[in-house]
Amino acid sequence: MTPTWRKPVGMLGILLLILVWCVAIVSLSNIVGNWHWLAQLVFYLFTGLIWIAPLKPVLRWMEIGR
Repeated sequence: MTPTWRKPVGMLGILLLILVWCVAIVSLSNIVGNWHWLAQLVFYLFTGLIWIAPLKPVLRWMEIGR
């Protein structure tokens, strides 16, 4: 099995996605911090899980190239 360039590029793409997502969510903290604690909980649970959705195509591309 020969190593491909897709895995390191995909890994860097995933790390970039996480970085951009974290910066975006943290930039909203002044607004979200004024919400009721239950609304904050829902917001952070949702945003903490939704970033996983774009990973499936990236991981597929890393493994099989499609």
